[in-house]
Amino acid sequence: MLARNLIPVAGIYLFGWSTALAVFNYWIDGLVAFGAIMAAVMPRAIRETQPQLGGVAQRIQNLVVGVIIWALLVALLGLPYWIVLIPLHDLLLSDELMHALRTSPSLWVAFGLMASSHIHKALRAGYDAMAEKDLKQRLRWDLYLLILRAMAMFFMASHGLAFILVPLMALLLTYFELWPERVLGAVFGDPSRLHEYDPESERKRSRRR
Repeated sequence: MLARNLIPVAGIYLFGWSTALAVFNYWIDGLVAFGAIMAAVMPRAIRETQPQLGGVAQRIQNLVVGVIIWALLVALLGLPYWIVLIPLHDLLLSDELMHALRTSPSLWVAFGLMASSHIHKALRAGYDAMAEKDLKQRLRWDLYLLILRAMAMFFMASHGLAFILVPLMALLLTYFELWPERVLGAVFGDPSRLHEYDPESERKRSRRR
């Protein structure tokens, strides 16, 4: 975990990475992990909501529906990753970063390996076979951590402090992965009861009060 999170630190201190490239690495890593989890859940969601008639046309339709739902979920639930583009737009949308991505095939290889590792991890999590209670608990656990990761990236908006903030970000994200229950407990309450949270029931309780 520490080695993976220290990649941008090594990039800046040893390989001359720009601040924009280091921040982009953290951003794309979190967003890809988010998308991989959503993709791993899609087969179960389609199976439980769409008719399974076995025909080729139905399978194609289910595939198209799954892709559309996946895109919507990444766009909506991954909103913190899009919002963080506002304070970081000078870095993540800079000409310097675009040039590095266009001229460095090795970066695309690295990002491809990162994406494949996230997909492999999401598939091995076993979302498809979990009981509904366990699925809610595991999904909320994983997704809440990724949302907190995006929120932590707001600290990266301080320009000119990359040599300080990038190593701190690496340590912070490693802490997220080593002690996730502490992080979730500090923000969302008892991390073992995430599956119990129901927005609709919470609204009803609020109205009664």
